[in-house]
This record gives sequence, structure tokens and C-alpha cells, in this order.
Amino acid sequence: MGSNKDIDLIEDGKRLDGRDFDELREISIDAGVLKRADGSAYLEWGKNKIMAAVYGPREMHPRHAQETTKAVVRARYNMAAFSVPDRKRPGPDRRSTEISKLVSEALEKVVFTENYPRSVIDVFIEVLQASAGTRCGGLTAASVALADAGIPMSDMVASCASGKIEGEVVLDLGKNEDNYGQADVPVGYIPRSDELCLLQMDGNLTQEEYEKAMEMSIDACKDIHEIQRGALRERYSTELQEEEITKASEGVE
Repeated sequence: MGSNKDIDLIEDGKRLDGRDFDELREISIDAGVLKRADGSAYLEWGKNKIMAAVYGPREMHPRHAQETTKAVVRARYNMAAFSVPDRKRPGPDRRSTEISKLVSEALEKVVFTENYPRSVIDVFIEVLQASAGTRCGGLTAASVALADAGIPMSDMVASCASGKIEGEVVLDLGKNEDNYGQADVPVGYIPRSDELCLLQMDGNLTQEEYEKAMEMSIDACKDIHEIQRGALRERYSTELQEEEITKASEGVE
């Protein structure tokens, strides 16, 4: 977060991209986009473009890292060098390591890890184009990829952030809002159990502003959860249709 007096983030009661204060950027999710992965998802959220792939459960190596009573969920978040205008240095950095750990812990809250002792579930999140909110987008896409892989979960995690710009609490910060706003609060939410599995804050909010931001984020997460479910329904309804067409064509032959 930062400040710049030369940049106005609100004009005529609207944000710079024309959104209302409580309005999400456009979101689309496609499941099952990678053939060689056990599960995958592709997400576009505003100008963010994020791919998630899941491999496993499979035997954990090295063996000394195994958990005898459960599987390890091992997430790796990475931003491609070309994902931002100023090319990013390739490879892991402090920020990507932190987000990888947070995503791993959030996903472990919903995966039935006790079903797969001594195993690992690898989750790869690749940010192809970044425009604020990539940790929320990555966690959202990773949840869909896990479900696509058929891994038992109590629910999918939906994630969104709220924050403050020019003294106003707003939902789903865009790039300039994230760079020059006053606060950013990413949230990971489990709708079925009404629990948070991720909560961070950068900046300062009053108690009233914090409560408003949380209410905005949770309401948005419920909407995002429906988009996640819709992506899986679309993926498997299409697959069933293709199977029926194949069976019909084989019957004709």
C-alpha cells in the first residue's frame, strides 16, 4: 500500500474502472484445462490470468518429510517473469514463499488429508498476468483444481479482498487501488462451515471499517463460490455429453 496525491482513485462517486464500491471485477473459471494434471483450473479475474494444477495424492519424497497420519498439501505460488510490465526476476522470492505457505495452510483446512497418510498433494499456481489480488485468485483457482482432481474436501475455499481507498471501504481492489490505497484485507472463506482460513491486513482500518470490509469480502466469497461450482458443473456436464455422443456414434457403427 502507498499514497500518491496526484492519483485520484474515486471520481464522481465511482472507482476509476467504473465499479461501485461493493462491486467485483468480472470473474470466469474453467475447470479441467490441463490433460496431464490430475486436476486443473484456469481463472480470469479482471486482468488477472491464473492457472492452477494439482498432482496427487502420491508418495511423499523425501520420506523424512512424510506425515504418518495424513497427507501434506504442498502449494507453490509463482508469478511468471512476464506477468507484470516490469519483468519479474524468475524463481521464488520472499513474497511467493509466503503466499505458498498461506495457500497450503488454507487448503489443508478443507482437504480430508487423513485419507492419504504418508502422501503429498502438490498444488501449482502460476500467475500468467497480474493485476492485484493474485493470492486470492490463486487460492480460488487452486480449490477448483483440487475438486477437479476428485480429492475429498469438506468444501472449496473462495477468496477475495476488501480495502480502503480515499477513506472509502471498497471490494476487490484493482491495481492502482492496491498500489495507492490505504488498506488491503485478503480473506479466504469456507462457505459450508462459515469459517475463515486466510486473513491478512496491510494498512490501517478502524473497527467499523474492518467490520464493513469483512462483510463485503464474505458476501463476495459466497458469490465466487457459486462461480466455482458453476465451473465444475460445466466441466462435467460437457464431459458427460461427450461420452453420450461417443457411445451413440459407436452404436451407429
